[in-house]
Amino acid sequence: MAKQDLDPNYLDPDYEPVVNHSGNTTFTSVLASRLKRRTVMKGTVGAALTSLMGAAAIDGNFKGNGHARGHDKIHGKGLAKGHTRLGFKAVAVSDANRVVVPEGYTAQPFVPWGTPLTGDYPDYRPDGTNTGADQENQVGMHHDGMHFFPIDQKAGGSSSTEGLLVMNHEYINQSALHPSGATTNGDGTRPVDEVRKEVAAHGVSVIHIKQSGGGEWDMVHGSPFNRRITGGTPMDIRGPLRGYEKLATKYSPTATETRGTLNNCAMGPTPWGTYLAAEENWHGYFANSDATQPREQVRHGVGSASRYDWELADSAEDQYLRFDVSVKEASADLDYRNEANTYGFMVEIDPFTPESKPQKRTALGRFGHEGVIFAPAKEGEPVVCYSGDDSRFEYIYKFVSAQPYYAATAGGYLLDEGTLYVARFNEDGTGDWLPLSLDDENFAARVAAAEGTNVGDIAFDGFDSQQDVLLNTRLAADIAGATTMDRPEWGAVDPRTGEVYFTLTNNSNRGKDGYDDVNAANPVVENRTGHIIRWMEAGNDHAATAFEWDIFVFAGEQGTETVVDGEAVVTLDDSNIFNSPDGLWFDYNGRLWIQTDGSWSAPYLNNMMLAADPRTRDIRRFFVGPVGCEVTGVVTTPDGKTMFVNIQHPRGNWPNADESRPRDATVIVTRDDGRVVGV
Repeated sequence: MAKQDLDPNYLDPDYEPVVNHSGNTTFTSVLASRLKRRTVMKGTVGAALTSLMGAAAIDGNFKGNGHARGHDKIHGKGLAKGHTRLGFKAVAVSDANRVVVPEGYTAQPFVPWGTPLTGDYPDYRPDGTNTGADQENQVGMHHDGMHFFPIDQKAGGSSSTEGLLVMNHEYINQSALHPSGATTNGDGTRPVDEVRKEVAAHGVSVIHIKQSGGGEWDMVHGSPFNRRITGGTPMDIRGPLRGYEKLATKYSPTATETRGTLNNCAMGPTPWGTYLAAEENWHGYFANSDATQPREQVRHGVGSASRYDWELADSAEDQYLRFDVSVKEASADLDYRNEANTYGFMVEIDPFTPESKPQKRTALGRFGHEGVIFAPAKEGEPVVCYSGDDSRFEYIYKFVSAQPYYAATAGGYLLDEGTLYVARFNEDGTGDWLPLSLDDENFAARVAAAEGTNVGDIAFDGFDSQQDVLLNTRLAADIAGATTMDRPEWGAVDPRTGEVYFTLTNNSNRGKDGYDDVNAANPVVENRTGHIIRWMEAGNDHAATAFEWDIFVFAGEQGTETVVDGEAVVTLDDSNIFNSPDGLWFDYNGRLWIQTDGSWSAPYLNNMMLAADPRTRDIRRFFVGPVGCEVTGVVTTPDGKTMFVNIQHPRGNWPNADESRPRDATVIVTRDDGRVVGV
């Protein structure tokens, strides 16, 4: 969501600027040609949301809570038998400053921002007086995507009582981080320790946790696995952009290293047991006051001022000056004009090897990665993963490795060579993966045809190499003719069918002056509620270059319908209304968990998490967060009996009523009877 209500440095459109002016076919205009209008009025609001669903995923004739009915087949193939039962009573919407879970469940806050993690375990100070050095040894701020790695995973085990909880820390709340918020010196500089603390509050935490015999979870103090990775941690550049001159900086003239990872939103566990952290809205951390900017900054929205003014730290150290990407010296190896080019990637972290250096995997493309989701790895076949570019009118991507996967030898090297594709959604329900490769004749021809023209706001003069294509992934996707989307965020692969799901959170600019997307089949001028799309790859082969797509569900208020062949298969009611779907995850039993990051107004109130049966579209609200929060990041232990859910940017004094400052935290959800969550 836009963060303007949370932090004055997150002003819309500066936080997520619309920078795609390529004129590519919009997803909603494609959708319009396949949908039949079906309007249902609720009060004074018209909910006119319909779904194509020439082929959906319903097996049998199911009626559950009045949510879903009907039956059909997906893409001409019958579904696997059996439903994923939702065995809980839906909770109501809530505006309370607490977590709400179903009857028979318990929710407890865990590892909040500032929890001592490493070093000498500095205590969290509720008055905000912790130092930058303290924060480097404490759990970071604004918890986001996360994963639970069983402690015995490397040995082939699946412990559900001990493991490594790894989580992202997307951004910060300066007013809570410092005693009196961010301050500025009389000369316009910022106190260096404030800047150090802000950099340290970003990044990733690796937390060794263990369950006691009584069922309580706690951090393992003194564990060598406990680790903080911050906005200043040294990292390697890997893949095709390693050594590329446009990534050369004063810190690394050979373009092989950089420092830090920022704005880490979602993530993705790899098939070989490592963790990929996404760099999403990284553009706002940099400033460029030059009269003109290179296209790799323009296409992402780097501005003349940075979000937090880190480049103005009064120590004038390079580790902070690097956030000024203006041209300062005669050549790139003497300044930081290319520093922003070392961001916008997926960052691989090995949680089981604390001394290992994080790796920026450049073959997966450079854009506003929301996260990454891997298709099930198959012995002897390529590794396939998907990633959304979380901004309005941006794209969905897929990477297919050049080398095959073998469990005995698999590692991050598989992500350093392969083909990056971008999705085109066709009007007839089919889709194509368009390779962003100069070796592809069609793409090369489009590049040649575009030379000497304007591609959106960029005067295009070609690509000097495949490295240049990957550095400018968004521009390459514009030229390839990809379909623009309504903020593609988290993805998930159904473990039973292989279908790929993605959330399209919203697009507040749809239908505004200067933008397309207004059509009779999609009459909501500003799409503020979003929907979830899904597709099946041709032959159920995730490496295929063609697919068939449909809509799983439209979000909205009571009465919003998702229609299949003229019949409403989902009609939202009080038990499952939601808006702005964001987080998405399939649990080990095939339930789809949907998290929201949208409006806090009626009828939705606080953000929430719902569970869905992907076959019947039975959708029920399972969890509601405290006031002002985003509900983001979810995973369970392998046995499904402990669920971890992250709460980001709560307001007020959650989770501790005795403290004045809000603290991001993980919530542990368990059933009182000890059984699997959600059953």
